[in-house]
Amino acid sequence: MVIPVHDVNPARRTPWVTYALITANVLAFLSTPGMAASVAGESSLAQLCHLHAFLDHYAAVPRELIHDRMPRVVPTGEIALGPQGPGCVVGPPDYDKSPALSVLTAMFLHGSWLHLLGNLLFLLIFGNNIEDRMGHVRYLLFYVVCGYAASYGFALFNADSAAPLIGASGAIAGVLGAYLVLYPKARVWVLVPFLIFLPLRLPAWLVLGFWFLLQAVYSNGEGVSDAGTVAYAAHIVGFLAGMALAWPLRPGTPPPPDPGALLFGRRARPGGW
Repeated sequence: MVIPVHDVNPARRTPWVTYALITANVLAFLSTPGMAASVAGESSLAQLCHLHAFLDHYAAVPRELIHDRMPRVVPTGEIALGPQGPGCVVGPPDYDKSPALSVLTAMFLHGSWLHLLGNLLFLLIFGNNIEDRMGHVRYLLFYVVCGYAASYGFALFNADSAAPLIGASGAIAGVLGAYLVLYPKARVWVLVPFLIFLPLRLPAWLVLGFWFLLQAVYSNGEGVSDAGTVAYAAHIVGFLAGMALAWPLRPGTPPPPDPGALLFGRRARPGGW
């Protein structure tokens, strides 16, 4: 898909909430057990068991969200030698977990550095204008609501799933949906992988519409090998929630700069960098 790198849509105020969300996500990633080692390409069974226990504690689990109860056994974070060799120990949970609160904590957890950086790139590019339009407090509430809508929407379609649901993708998908509603004609600089990374200036409706279309295709397991590990349905629900919440703000939203004609090649270098 295309890689967005910059939008030509200046904001009037500093996006402090967007910066704070980015910082919180990075700090949460670095403090997640085993993630710092995974960045360096190192991991051990002990680290993996500790990570599984951590995620089971703080990630959102669809089965728990729908039935509002915890499983009888969870990973403990310890390792032991069994008939099949060493493995992670499971046992009764020694903590109380609120499934509803786990949705909030799960928004700041990521499974890999690529997962983290991909999410934060979209948040940095498109979040500042949504925060500028909504204001700091309303934008933060909007972000959280979209994240909850995405998680519970995914859980409704996967009520028996015990796989941990993590990542800010659902909330950020809401930001993208709001951007499409409020600034469909804003220009977005993207890199298109075609032999080389070709820079193009495209309207937001094309960039974000193509992104949404890919999520819909991938959610059906078509054209991607990791459809079972990525919650594409959560992206779709978050995106639609963002569109719905932003729709009442359309009438008072100032238009972005004139998009002009599409540019490509050497002429496509944005002058504001």
